[in-house]
Amino acid sequence: MLIGAASMLRRRNFRGYIHLKILPGASDEAICQALALANAVSLNIETAGEKHFRELSKAKDYIEDIIRPIKLISSLTQKGSRYSHVKQTTQFVVGAAGESDREIVSYSWGLYRRLNFHRVYFSAYQRGLGDSGLSGEKSTSSNAEMLTREHRLYQADWLMRKYGFKSEEIPFDSTGNLSLANDPKEAWALNNMDKFPVNVNKADKFELLRVPGLGEVTVKRILELRANKHHISHMEDIGRVNKLLQKASAYVSF
Repeated sequence: MLIGAASMLRRRNFRGYIHLKILPGASDEAICQALALANAVSLNIETAGEKHFRELSKAKDYIEDIIRPIKLISSLTQKGSRYSHVKQTTQFVVGAAGESDREIVSYSWGLYRRLNFHRVYFSAYQRGLGDSGLSGEKSTSSNAEMLTREHRLYQADWLMRKYGFKSEEIPFDSTGNLSLANDPKEAWALNNMDKFPVNVNKADKFELLRVPGLGEVTVKRILELRANKHHISHMEDIGRVNKLLQKASAYVSF
């Protein structure tokens, strides 16, 4: 029915964006039909690994229904292939099966590096929505803390996709989880103070992106100022000193 609806749209000359869900256990033929119609497809992994997946579902086979289809999609969307324009995404439900942030980040890194995924999304599990036997229902974390955990995972994901971090550089606490108090870039910086201060006038793009408080827009501005032979002497040269630039000032020199 999903493929039929997308096919109807394409036959009526709809040339816009279509994102199709791939159902667990979908046949190879159904997957190929979806790729022929869509701009993006997603089969949600839901959790990190077969052990945790068994807690969430007794009706689905993790390897056959989840992993095999996403590997097929990856092979069919490789650069130079017929469906290379189609992006593949997925989602993790965070905390439902008792998995750690380290496990989720490690799996996400593998999806990006080995299977050419475009994006990984995260959705915090909220207590009261599932079977009483789920690990997520027994968790001592509040729903608000789970939403913060989701936010931290998005920040860690951004560091890997945009800022040049590797999964092994993302800092976790003794339980394998991200800090709820500090964002992962600041937590990394506090653990690596020997790499600071970073010289604003000499550091390359990725060194600057590792500075807490400096994002892509600000780093681009710094590089443009330097390209125009402008020596940066203080934070005001970069822009209005807001909370982010105030944070960055503790990690840079001029």
